[in-house]
Amino acid sequence: MAEAAEFPGTPSAPAPARRWVRRTAALLAGVPLLAGLIHLPAAPAAQARAQAHGQQQARPTGSRTVDVAIDSLTPAVVTGDGTVTVTGTVTNEGAATVRDAYVALRIGPLKNSRTAIADTARRKGYEPSLDGTEIRGTYSRSIGELRAGASRPFRLAVPTDQLNLTDAGSYQLGVSLTGQTSERPWPQVLGIERTFLPWQPSATSKKTRLTFLWPLITTTRLTARTGTDEQQSPIFRDDTLTAELSPGGRLHQLVTLGKDLPVTWVIDPDLLATVDAMTKPYEVEAEDDTTVPGKGGEVAEKWLGELERAVAGKEVVALPFADPDLASLAHRGKNVSGSLSHLQTATELASVTVESVLGVEARTDFAWPVDGAIDSSIMDVATSAGARNVIARSDSLKETGGLLYTPSAARQTGGGNTVVVADARLSTSFAGDMSKASNRTLAVQWFLAQTQMITRQAPEKQRSILVAPQRMPTARQAEAMAAALKGLSGDRWSVPQGLRQTAAATPDPAATQRLPGRKAYSRTLRGRELPTGAFDDFKKTKAALDQFEEILTARDRVVTPFGTAILRGLSTSWRGRPQAAGDFRHAVSSDLEVLTGHVKLIPKSTITLSGRSATIPVTVQNGLLQSVDGLHLRLSSSQDNRLAVGEPQPIRIEGGHSQSVKFGTTANANGRVQVTAQLYTADNRPYGAPMRFEVNVTEATQTVILVIAGGVLLLVLAGLRIYLQRKRRANSDEGNKDTPEDDGGERAGARDTATDEGEQAGDGGTTDATVPGQPSDLTPDTGSQSPEPSGSGEKVDH
Repeated sequence: MAEAAEFPGTPSAPAPARRWVRRTAALLAGVPLLAGLIHLPAAPAAQARAQAHGQQQARPTGSRTVDVAIDSLTPAVVTGDGTVTVTGTVTNEGAATVRDAYVALRIGPLKNSRTAIADTARRKGYEPSLDGTEIRGTYSRSIGELRAGASRPFRLAVPTDQLNLTDAGSYQLGVSLTGQTSERPWPQVLGIERTFLPWQPSATSKKTRLTFLWPLITTTRLTARTGTDEQQSPIFRDDTLTAELSPGGRLHQLVTLGKDLPVTWVIDPDLLATVDAMTKPYEVEAEDDTTVPGKGGEVAEKWLGELERAVAGKEVVALPFADPDLASLAHRGKNVSGSLSHLQTATELASVTVESVLGVEARTDFAWPVDGAIDSSIMDVATSAGARNVIARSDSLKETGGLLYTPSAARQTGGGNTVVVADARLSTSFAGDMSKASNRTLAVQWFLAQTQMITRQAPEKQRSILVAPQRMPTARQAEAMAAALKGLSGDRWSVPQGLRQTAAATPDPAATQRLPGRKAYSRTLRGRELPTGAFDDFKKTKAALDQFEEILTARDRVVTPFGTAILRGLSTSWRGRPQAAGDFRHAVSSDLEVLTGHVKLIPKSTITLSGRSATIPVTVQNGLLQSVDGLHLRLSSSQDNRLAVGEPQPIRIEGGHSQSVKFGTTANANGRVQVTAQLYTADNRPYGAPMRFEVNVTEATQTVILVIAGGVLLLVLAGLRIYLQRKRRANSDEGNKDTPEDDGGERAGARDTATDEGEQAGDGGTTDATVPGQPSDLTPDTGSQSPEPSGSGEKVDH
């Protein structure tokens, strides 16, 4: 974004008398410095030699010998008479002891542009011509002796009438330490830190309308898995969210600080859904693949209550569920069919989630690409799901109109769509390390100086400015952001405004409306995008989920956790964490594969089929907690001319049960036949893996049956002959029973008896011939449904 270096009505140089005084002071200060420089060795050469010999780099010297840290500055904005108080710490980072040291304030020149503020903040070391006049006397503080490595706190209090504040604006304010060392025994500035002091004795007539986004976004914590209980207890990857929600945690600080600030809340609905899940019993993955009960229920419930009160009456913007990476979708995902449908689903889910958890109506017509980096393809993808406003950042657009001021945020790009451009300098003010109080103080004063300068650039133009900070501020960054907004609370040069009004503001006609091309997108950001393979993975997972959904009777128990897991896999929170993102995708796919595998065919071994026709039982097992329906089972023979199988059978099984399905078969020839069992969905798509087994056909042919029948007939005829012979003997014995033939009769009787016994022993009886066309009817061991699977090996006989 083009920003003015100068603005009308501001003097670019001090008055002649003041200029002469400053030049004289600079000359006098430079004399001892010059004398000292004569005795100094060539620092770069010495450092180079030390590095070449592997020696430790020399400690800071000159005006960087002592580190000066400004821990607090009050008031942050000076509006009238009073006292400016600065506290901080000085630390001797040099090798020698500093003696006769004191600290004092230095009031520098009034800054006349945003670029001048940025240049001042970047400067290191003391420059007499730029670092202003020292305020001595009773307003300085003696430090005395400061040994190497030692630190001392300081506190300076200077009345505003001693600061020589004239015109309204932001002045350079420095804290310097002056002292001497044994090597340089004369007073000199050995350390300095600079910041900015806004001076605004009266409010401006036209104030800048400022919109500040307050993001509530975090990384993905929930898995696709749920517990086996009726409530489907969610399973978390870890329990670290509890710390963020607890007092002092990042999310707790954002809510605690934000409730009293004039901000627009930007919320990822996934965060609300996740915290809401924590208010009920939940499980956390352990290292041994088990789960343990989560402990954040009470903290989560309290945090949601505080958030509900904080957003009451405030503007709330809901990002698409799980904050999908718009740039990754635009650059890599849109070429994979079905990827953009996830964005549509995430957008639809957003408003429902916010309203159900917080009870407020959120806007879902805003999209926010990573770091506000935008190009034409990102704009197309963002608006494809219903967003009419896309939040960008000024460093991704190039101003072409030669503007001498910061234009309003809104830009019309055609088709009823608006790009709301956040100011890059303001938005990145708190992106650094804010763990130190000195860094927070510098960031706050920088922010205040920049916002004041925006108003002063074109005081006759009232503009709407947007601040879009980093997506996931730390607790300390949130503290700095809150302090900066409180510094603006006096409405001296700015007033708060909601995002809706900023997006609807009249665009500046001189501001660029053209979006950069795809090639203009940052290489650094592009390197952190989700790979194309990620979208391919989720395409396969979504297809498997859709097929699984067709057979379920309680679909929400599966579709909801796995559907939201797919959305979470597309989140911007995976940027810069490719390994973690890949692990998450793999876990979702594996968990779904395990779940679908609970509906399966029980393996069978070789089946012996004797007879022309019979039935083959196949067992289907349902290991889910719900019934499955809409499946049908088919058998197919590898040789239909040898073994023909029956028609497909419908499948409906209660949860935790198995079902034995019988297929009629017709054998036409003996031999081994491969049979394949496969489940199919209602739209004839294969479900699960096929189950193959072998059928050994041992059919009895007609020739064999005739031979057997002939043998039986012969046995019958033989039996009839024996019967007739016995009858004749009996009649003969009755006719001769009055003739005594003792020996011969006894012997004959014994012979006849033995003959009868032998004949009886040789009588094999009769067997039932197999009647073709009558199938066997095995009684299943499991009934129509059974909680136990059938055996793997079976013999089917006629």
